[in-house]
Parts: sequence; structure tokens; C-alpha cells
Amino acid sequence: MLKEFKMVPLSSSELIGLITQVLDDKKAVDVVTIDLTDRGAIVDYMIVASATSGRQVAALGDAIGHALKQKGLSISVEGMTQSDWVLVDAGDVLVHIFKPDIRLFYNLEKMWAGGHTAASHLVVA
Repeated sequence: MLKEFKMVPLSSSELIGLITQVLDDKKAVDVVTIDLTDRGAIVDYMIVASATSGRQVAALGDAIGHALKQKGLSISVEGMTQSDWVLVDAGDVLVHIFKPDIRLFYNLEKMWAGGHTAASHLVVA
């Protein structure tokens, strides 16, 4: 018998909580959540995290994708073949998972958070 997943609507805060929990469980580094609700961006929140290797980047992307699909959410995951930078599009929340050197190069926190240093799981307005 096939297991059926029902769509369970999640608020942005529940979605962020689920994603950051997966990132914590899988030992992601320097997890930052950026609030984009007042910026006119195409998403409400962006989560940026680092991984220690390309293998961990892919594992984190896979784990987030699996957790969101378990909730019945339709998502898109890109970058799994290279595993330097994986993007998970979860609708209202975009998740960027980088190897540290790639994260430093693109510096999304500076671009989107106005240069503020953000602590782990801090929502930057």
C-alpha cells in the first residue's frame, strides 16, 4: 500500500523552525535567518548555513528536502550535483547551504541583511 502525504499548511515561523531543526540535527554551521518581508523580495525569509564539506552540503539539502516533503510541501532543490552550494526553495523560505569558501565569496548576509552580523538563528530585519 502506498503511503499518502497530505498537505499540511505551515506558517513561515513553523517552516523556519522545521528547517533550522534539521540543520541543527545534521550539524550545519553558522545558521542565519534573514527576514525579507519588508524588502520587496520574492520570498519572506532566507536561511543561510555552512557545511564542512561538499558531502555535508548535499546531505543537508537532502535532509531538508525529505523533511519538507514529509509535510506534504512541494519544493525545489538545486545544486546537488556540484554540492558547493545547494538551494532549497520552500516557497516563503529560501535555504542556501554553502561550503565556507563559497559562502564567503557570495556573502549573502551582507547583501540582504545590510552588513549586520547575525547570530545563529537570529532573524535580521
